Amino acid sequence: MKIPRSMKSLEEFGRTRLSEHFYMRDFLYSEISNFYAIPNVPDNPDLAVKAGTQLCSELLEPIQARFGAVSIRSAYRSRSVNQYGNVNRLNCADNSKNYGHHIWDHLDSRGYMGATACIVVPWFADQYSKGADWRALAWWIHDNLPYSTQYYFPKLAAFNLQWHEKPTRRIDSYIKGGKGNLTKPGKENHQGNHSQFYDWFPKNISNEI
Repeated sequence: MKIPRSMKSLEEFGRTRLSEHFYMRDFLYSEISNFYAIPNVPDNPDLAVKAGTQLCSELLEPIQARFGAVSIRSAYRSRSVNQYGNVNRLNCADNSKNYGHHIWDHLDSRGYMGATACIVVPWFADQYSKGADWRALAWWIHDNLPYSTQYYFPKLAAFNLQWHEKPTRRIDSYIKGGKGNLTKPGKENHQGNHSQFYDWFPKNISNEI
């Protein structure tokens, strides 16, 4: 697949289907790209599609099937968009740290593929606004899906969700009252079943919305 070098070719690239409900275009929007007029276009479209397909099929589709619609807040970033965000303190890590994360089209420092999207689960955001603990969703994902990392933010219980070839399996948060690391390999709470944290979730949520 060639690098999109025109509006038409980028439009066509955006039509690439990653999974049943998600297309590449869903992941290309960036406030940094939009506001500062920096094209958010991959250097390696094939790798971006390959990594994004895993993120969607392994993580986003099961979340949507369980909880209803998933809202994408921030996902793919080109190297130029991400670096601009890092240099100008716009909440972007350095490119070297974002390879295999938000920069889908470059392997990480160990040579592995990965992809991250910052998402909101609207159904859970409503519960969170009523006082639900963000850890309920975090533990459900931990127990049910092959994620690599989860990182939670205070607004809307949005979180960075990463798929990776060699998953780390750790959860962190910026949310007050639970800021820091929730779990990682070797921690006492990492193994076992955590359903006591989310046993209040209704069954077939997506069918009730």
